[in-house]
Amino acid sequence: MSLFLDSADPAEVQRAADAGLVRGVTTNPTLIAKVLRKTGPYQEPLPLVQELLRIFPGTVCYQVTATEPQAMLAEARQVVELSPAQVVIQIPATLANLEWVSRYSHEMACAVTAVYSPTQAFLAAEAGARFAIPYVNRATRLLGDGPELVRQIVELLETSTWDCSILATNLKSTAEVVETLLAGAAHVSATWSVIADMAEHPLTQQAIAEFAARS
Repeated sequence: MSLFLDSADPAEVQRAADAGLVRGVTTNPTLIAKVLRKTGPYQEPLPLVQELLRIFPGTVCYQVTATEPQAMLAEARQVVELSPAQVVIQIPATLANLEWVSRYSHEMACAVTAVYSPTQAFLAAEAGARFAIPYVNRATRLLGDGPELVRQIVELLETSTWDCSILATNLKSTAEVVETLLAGAAHVSATWSVIADMAEHPLTQQAIAEFAARS
C-alpha cells in the first residue's frame, strides 16, 4: 500500500519529495497543461516531465497525448528514455489502447487509466499493465459508488495471473481516501491539499494546546 501525489506542479512535487510521504507521482494531460499555461520556464511537456523526474526519485506516471499507435510509441519512448526505471506510461482504457499495452508492456511499464469498470481493469491486467487506474470521485458522481467499483476490481483481479495493482486516483477528500483503501486499493493518488488534510485533526491540535498549557 502506498501513496502517490496527483500533480504535475514542480513546486508541489518538490514539497512532497521533501516530506517523504509519497512513493510516486501521477500526472495527466490536464495537470500538465495547467502548469504549461502558467508564465514560467516550462513551455513543452518533455522538459516539465524531466524536471519532475529530477525532483522526485520514485515512480512518475505520464499519459501520452498521441492517438495513433506509432505516434503513441514514439512519444512514450521519448519520455521513458528520460528515466526508464521511474517512468510509467499511462494509456486510457479502450480496446485499441489495451491492444497497444499488450504489444509494448514488455518494453516499458504501462498503466491503464480512466478505468470505470471491472472488466476494463481485468483486460488491463491481461495486457500486462502494472497499474489499473480508476477515477474514484468521478465514478461516484457518474456511476454511484467509486469505492464499490474499486472493491469489485480488487475481487476480479484476484482471478488474474498478471501482476497488476490498483492505483486509485481522483480522490477529493480524506474520507474518500480511507474508503478507497478499505475497498482494497493497493495504491492511492491524491492532491497535496488532500494529503495535507490527512495529516491533521482538530483533536490533535486540541491535545497540543493542552500539552502546552500544562508544561
